[in-house]
Amino acid sequence: MKAVPGRTDRIVVVGAGLSGLASALHLAGRGRSVTVLERDPGPGGLAGRAERDGYLLDTGPTVLTMPSILRDTFAAVGADLDRELPLKRLDPAYSARFADGSVLPVHTSGERMAAAVRDFAGPADAAGYLRLRDWLTRLHHAEFGRFVDANIDSPLGMLRPELARLAALGGFRRWDTKIGTFVRDERLRRVFTFQALYAGESPMRALALYAVIAYMDTVAGVFFPAGGMAAVPRALARTAAAAGVDFRYDSEVTALERRGPRVTAVRTAAGERFPCDAVVLTTEPPESYRLLGRTPRRPVPLRAAPSALVLHTGGPGVPPEVGHHTISFGHGWKSTFHDLITAGRPMSDPSLLITRPTASDPTLAPPGRQLFSILAPVPNLERGPVDWTAAAGSYAAEILDVVRERHLPGFEPEFSHIVSPADWARRGLVAGTPFSYAHSFPQTGPFRPRNRPAGTVNAVLAGGGTVPGVGVPTVLISGRLAADRITGTTRPRARVFDLAAGGPR
Repeated sequence: MKAVPGRTDRIVVVGAGLSGLASALHLAGRGRSVTVLERDPGPGGLAGRAERDGYLLDTGPTVLTMPSILRDTFAAVGADLDRELPLKRLDPAYSARFADGSVLPVHTSGERMAAAVRDFAGPADAAGYLRLRDWLTRLHHAEFGRFVDANIDSPLGMLRPELARLAALGGFRRWDTKIGTFVRDERLRRVFTFQALYAGESPMRALALYAVIAYMDTVAGVFFPAGGMAAVPRALARTAAAAGVDFRYDSEVTALERRGPRVTAVRTAAGERFPCDAVVLTTEPPESYRLLGRTPRRPVPLRAAPSALVLHTGGPGVPPEVGHHTISFGHGWKSTFHDLITAGRPMSDPSLLITRPTASDPTLAPPGRQLFSILAPVPNLERGPVDWTAAAGSYAAEILDVVRERHLPGFEPEFSHIVSPADWARRGLVAGTPFSYAHSFPQTGPFRPRNRPAGTVNAVLAGGGTVPGVGVPTVLISGRLAADRITGTTRPRARVFDLAAGGPR
């Protein structure tokens, strides 16, 4: 692993999103002096919080998996996840609801899920599910430590025995085809392949190795923190501050000072100057490259993932069958990916993620009220250049009508808050998508924008646009991988902090 040469005592982290917070915690735990510069008034980045009429909205991710990565992030400074951020395991992780009226609770217990699949699709697919679960677990073990949770300097770094093991597991077959060798029911195949949307690909085209995403939620489990998803960055920032990290909010970074190949200081719009030995940039890659004064050369331009329109709404009453997470599938499936990725148009038969966080934490809404977050995948602004500033309201109304017809008859919202690709674009996100670059094979691992860009020896990237990719667990990992690049080590023993006293012990 190539590391930053020379002194690395003073580090500036640009951005207090999840990747920046993770990087700051790991660096502080390794004895570095860390300053975090954030343009917003508080931490979170995309994992933000908005308040509307007494409703507390999570404006970023709504699904939390792999809490072991969060645990490691807190442990970097000797903090305990259970004390800093209590998590509730969701059971079922999802409820999958289909256009034919059938329903499958997606349990992460193998025994309970096998029983649910037996009732849903018969004994053959129940047995197939158990084989699929075993395969997903083996895929995770083969892939995660060597290819996801690791810095790889070049494609040659992938030539390891684990690569042959991935091939033997069928990781280089098509995702949908491989899942079909275990379960035959088309509805079941959707449950274990819809995660391809998170990777920005169709499961009919994506490699089966990306099914590790399905392991994260259908096997490892889905969790929810008290106070909503926005509580995650707030707890990380609180812990980092107690460990000595200096946070400067409302501080937009505008320039980097250089001496030869080294960044020597970071400047903000307010004219402040922060000297540094190394810098972690968690901005979108194009903005990071602009700050670095370079343009990477690639034989083929990077392709952005589809985007999303999210409708936050709330009101009184809710049918009891609408749980915390509902995957609402339309009749179409292949057509969904064709619409989003190939044709560049909104789905003709929408499949939606409906989250009701008040199912787990009623304090996120006024008494007697329910809060909903409805995510509808839509094309990104490069693939489908819709004027979402004008179209967001009418499309959100269409989506709400679909949800009312399928799941919420008679629901009358008291408010609506819409986040569209236009809003993502105003935050500087590539092609107006919160999912950054698609995880096609030419945009994964060492082929993705690297976290140690050429031309500058002490600047490191973190976030969804670099390795290992998009999603809460992987973005947290990206922060640690950036710290590893700076300190030149991968698993140091963290210094232990007395968080109550605010210092090391």
